[in-house]
Amino acid sequence: MLQLPEIQALQTLTVDGRLLFATRMVRLFAYGFLAVVLGFYLAQLGLSDTQIGALLSLTLLGDALISLPITIVADRLGRRRMLLVGAGLMILAGLIFALTRDITLLTVAAIVGTISPNGNEVGPFLAIEQAALPQTTTDKQRTQVFAWYSLLGSVMTGLGSFAGGTLSQLLQNAGQTPLNSYRAVILGYALLGLALGALFTRLSPAVEIPVAQTSATLQNLFGLKRSRGVVFRLSFLFMIDAFAGGLIVQSLVALWFNRRFGVDPAVIGSIYLGANLFAGLSALAAARVAARFGLINTMVFTHIPSNVLLILVPLMPTLPLAILVLLARFSISQMDVPTRQSYTVAVVDPEERSAANGIANIARTTAAALSPGLTGALFHAGGYWLGMPFVLAGVLKLVYDLLLYGSFRAIRPPEEQDRRR
Repeated sequence: MLQLPEIQALQTLTVDGRLLFATRMVRLFAYGFLAVVLGFYLAQLGLSDTQIGALLSLTLLGDALISLPITIVADRLGRRRMLLVGAGLMILAGLIFALTRDITLLTVAAIVGTISPNGNEVGPFLAIEQAALPQTTTDKQRTQVFAWYSLLGSVMTGLGSFAGGTLSQLLQNAGQTPLNSYRAVILGYALLGLALGALFTRLSPAVEIPVAQTSATLQNLFGLKRSRGVVFRLSFLFMIDAFAGGLIVQSLVALWFNRRFGVDPAVIGSIYLGANLFAGLSALAAARVAARFGLINTMVFTHIPSNVLLILVPLMPTLPLAILVLLARFSISQMDVPTRQSYTVAVVDPEERSAANGIANIARTTAAALSPGLTGALFHAGGYWLGMPFVLAGVLKLVYDLLLYGSFRAIRPPEEQDRRR
């Protein structure tokens, strides 16, 4: 009986591969759960828009600074061990954010902990899991596996956003103050970090780098040797895309919807549920598109129209139109995610994958950390400046698309090298 390639890809996964899918689902649910209320929570603590933007920037910058050494040493000290360290940082940050109003302690927690203000991956998890995932399937099924990995992450982010917004609204309807309702969500984030750590303990030694390859890791700059040039060039371009994405992190977009249209967290959570469902389906479709047109072509030519739609979001005069354009954007915007992940691990040596993913993802996180502060300042200015982060993000992402295509269209992953040029 003929089976769909998407189903065949799932069937190739080992037990460890399925566990990595489970950890991704728990983690992304937690990120969405937190992100939809984080901006509201900080505002309830008395922080201004400028302070919120600056704190979110420090959160992303701290994630990058902490993640870099963890991901670089993961192949030597153990991927499972470093994933557990990341889960501990996630728990720590959630508890501190929930239990203090002190701006200094919040800043320290933002820098040393693992907090996701955008509902997307932060910390060392993604880089290490991306390095291990190819060992749980075949090269032929790799892009399909990454597509499912992205799909499930997007769906869980959406469900988490819906759950976080709904829970906070229900608590307020039951008589809790907004501050306490948001604090309950943040405590839930810390508990989800505990569940994540428990799942990591069940991974087998098969997720570690093969013993024969460990001696090469970390002997060169950042754990890279032959892949250094490609990784650094990719990382520079990813930084442009990530800086643009940092202008529109989910916590700040939630504030934008509130400031522009007056909607509450429950409605915003529903918006992001729909958006992430569309994003997840587009990620799954990306594998089929990439199989026909190539990874780089899929990354670029699905990203360009999504960025045009992003620019149009703040120009919409009504809430329904703004939601419609945002959903249309999400329906194609994530097709570059599994293709980017698959491409990165395909064009580097296997023993350099953790380091390559770590450097690329940390470059993205560092760049993204620089922009929420700018968005906060634009929000504070008000007026037409309120929508400017969407316009700037869309334009910068278009620049990234063109540069990526020009620089990498001739560098093909192994499964595409027999195609006619």
